Amino acid sequence: MLSEVTLDGGQVVMVKYGDGPAAVRAEAAGLRWLGDAGTVRVPAVYGHDAHWLVTERVPHGRPDRRSAVRFGGDLAALHSAGAAAFGAAPPDGPGEAYIGLAPMRNTPDDDWPRWYAEHRVLPYLRRAVDDGIMRAGEAAVVERFCERLPELAGPAEPPARLHGDLWNGNLLWGADGHAWLIDPAAHGGHRETDLAMLHLFGCPHLDLILEGYQDAAPLADGWTDRIPLHQMFPLLVHTVLFGRGYAEQSLAAARATLTR
Repeated sequence: MLSEVTLDGGQVVMVKYGDGPAAVRAEAAGLRWLGDAGTVRVPAVYGHDAHWLVTERVPHGRPDRRSAVRFGGDLAALHSAGAAAFGAAPPDGPGEAYIGLAPMRNTPDDDWPRWYAEHRVLPYLRRAVDDGIMRAGEAAVVERFCERLPELAGPAEPPARLHGDLWNGNLLWGADGHAWLIDPAAHGGHRETDLAMLHLFGCPHLDLILEGYQDAAPLADGWTDRIPLHQMFPLLVHTVLFGRGYAEQSLAAARATLTR
């Protein structure tokens, strides 16, 4: 639940209720960690308790070419701010965090392919099978995907400071001409993951965002071929939350990666 609330002094803030254990703590820590990088704009956290989060209200604007290119460069700078490890939670953030309404465990590791398989893909694959959404034979395709991740993941990169749930709905185009990030599932990860999320459900001026990103911090060769690889985790999360249609997309992403 998210509401605009006008305080006694006339200031308008956003007030959000968090359902899951530690969900508010995770979001507050993520916003502060992203904001500490001084790159992409994020709403200020005014306060929180176990269930309620109060943040700055961002007046809405419209996306344009200039703001898109600038956001791309700012996102590259955010990623470059780094993290302690893959799977590292933000300072003061819980290990048991969330991506949207789904649990997301932050367990640090220094090997990205191993971490991505063990702590992102496989837990949701097992749940999809247990819930009867995906068949065992289909799960074997995703398991082969995980086995081959070390050779398919591209050049090794240092842990990036990720938003972690960067679909278009969590990107606000502000009236100030800047892009703002909300609702993070922030953690240390691979920078291509945030970009793959922007591709997953579409984003205004995505080509210009990528132009700004590449100018600031060029991506490794072949990164577009790896987009389905990085989409596997959010697709499996959606499989568990929303059903069979996303299971088909997950399998398509696995097969596209395996046939590269």
